[in-house]
Amino acid sequence: MRRIVIALGGNALLRRGEIADARVQLDHIAQVAPGLAEVAGQWELVIVHGNGPQVGMLALERENDRALTATYPLDALVAETQGLLGYWLQQSITNAGLTGQIATVVTQTVVDAADPAFATPTKFIGRSYDANEAHGLAASHGWRVAADGDHWRRVVPSPGPVRVIESPIVEALLGLGVTVICAGGAGCAVTEHDGRLNGIEAVVDKDHVAALLADVLDADLLVILTDVPAVISGYGTPTAHPLGHVTVDEIITEHFAEGSMGPKVAAACHFAERTGRVAVIGALDDIAAVIAGTAGTRITSAAHSPTEDTHDVR
Repeated sequence: MRRIVIALGGNALLRRGEIADARVQLDHIAQVAPGLAEVAGQWELVIVHGNGPQVGMLALERENDRALTATYPLDALVAETQGLLGYWLQQSITNAGLTGQIATVVTQTVVDAADPAFATPTKFIGRSYDANEAHGLAASHGWRVAADGDHWRRVVPSPGPVRVIESPIVEALLGLGVTVICAGGAGCAVTEHDGRLNGIEAVVDKDHVAALLADVLDADLLVILTDVPAVISGYGTPTAHPLGHVTVDEIITEHFAEGSMGPKVAAACHFAERTGRVAVIGALDDIAAVIAGTAGTRITSAAHSPTEDTHDVR
């Protein structure tokens, strides 16, 4: 059986402007669960999910809890979201018809404490605000905020992943026929020194971790699912248009926003270049078509034909 790593965007599970109620997120997960269950029936499947809106919500709750003497660190909040979203995904995918076993692995991702990303936070977490509200929260909570389109959001450091501690466990579970949900929120960011692991105040990018896992696990296909149908060339300009089948050399000449599409494209290119295999970026609602190669943006290495390796899950 062939192997696939799917990265689900946190914003696809809780879309821009929506209230972060449990029912809203469960409804989105229920919509995508049948597609994931179908994929799991035909592939060895690893699901990595984002948690930007969810971890930001938890962070704000802890900031406002006057019973606490100190707020919870980001790595601990990421662990909380791994359990929450993993539980919802497990249950929804099973209810959608998966007959095999599915499990969530709480995952740690090693980062370099000297990574320059700690000096320049770029990773958006939490909900959107207008400029005045965002700067007010930044002043009261010691946050850093940045513009995200027409809105403002909190930003935190996003160092690059070095390795995923639990990847051998994921490999073993796949060998037993288990569908695995792991690296939720890209995994809890930790540093490693003299064999000791320590949590660090950062949120790793889930697309880069998904690409790393896809490489380490020798996946045949990396799929990055989000809330837009394809990568847009010239976004915001009169010549804007969706990209279909492209090579790494073609797409790296484009500019994409660092806080949104940029990391997805970079992660997809990294996987395609290192492995010679296919990475695809597309909409969560179009999962079957994205995997089949009839929707989304399909990225291959320069030496690999973009029309090869179409995988139909239907």
